[in-house]
Amino acid sequence: MLVVLAAMSAFAAARPSSAAQQDNESAQNLERYLAELTSLQAEFHQVSTVAGGDAAEEASGRLYLQKPGRFRWDYREPNAQLIVSDGVNLWFYDQGLEQVTVKSIDESLATTPALLLAGRASVAESFTITAAGSQAGLDWVRLVPKRADTDFLEFRLGFARGELRMMELKDKLQQTTRIEFSEVKRNTRLASSLFEFSPPAGVDVIGTPRR
Repeated sequence: MLVVLAAMSAFAAARPSSAAQQDNESAQNLERYLAELTSLQAEFHQVSTVAGGDAAEEASGRLYLQKPGRFRWDYREPNAQLIVSDGVNLWFYDQGLEQVTVKSIDESLATTPALLLAGRASVAESFTITAAGSQAGLDWVRLVPKRADTDFLEFRLGFARGELRMMELKDKLQQTTRIEFSEVKRNTRLASSLFEFSPPAGVDVIGTPRR
């Protein structure tokens, strides 16, 4: 009996070390992926659910990302919308509403998932990283912001054979957004004009861009 208890105690003591090792490996793999990433383009399909699991909305479009700090989410369905980071300002253009919102990229915005991928934040300094296991053929990494003034509680990245395939985000309202990527191309040349934005004539502009 004493032998069994001793073995169980040793097993229990070993588990935290194993979990810590997995977390460390996940952090290293993520840092390596981000260090080697210079650009990314992909089709995406996005599904958002409210607290309780009811579907709120679906959307699809194309993502372009270029280090340092630039990205473009080009939403085509169900409504034409555009989110552009030029590295200094974040622009949101809703064509249906004929409205543009712009805000400067401060430290809290710099820790959002898209800007993390675009190299605006240090992953180890900005997030607590843990291994989140394997599910649906993907290896998952969980990231929790260390800052309290961000909109996100956590997000997860799903990889297949070292390629980003899915992103899940949970915000402070307990809404979950799942984004699935396809036709992924890494480290290709992208036109700088993709990350430039000027409000179209006649639209309402909310906010003042930083120059």
